[in-house]
Amino acid sequence: MAQDEAVIGCTGELLIGTRGSAGPGEILVRVRGGSETFLAWSQEPLPTGATVLVIDSRGCREVDVIAWGDPLDTLRGDAADAG
Repeated sequence: MAQDEAVIGCTGELLIGTRGSAGPGEILVRVRGGSETFLAWSQEPLPTGATVLVIDSRGCREVDVIAWGDPLDTLRGDAADAG
């Protein structure tokens, strides 16, 4: 099945944590003007509720993800410490 390129680069929240190579979790992603769920695979286990970045599509509503932290959160934290 063809890749779903629209979802690559999107962030989402894990509804079910991933188990690394032992199995996928489930991610909710805002894409195409709505929200969709996908099976989510990761190299290492990630917990339920984690924010993740979709790095690849496997087709058949399956994606590869990595843990994601908003880089702007770091800047906001530094600004709060400076004041």
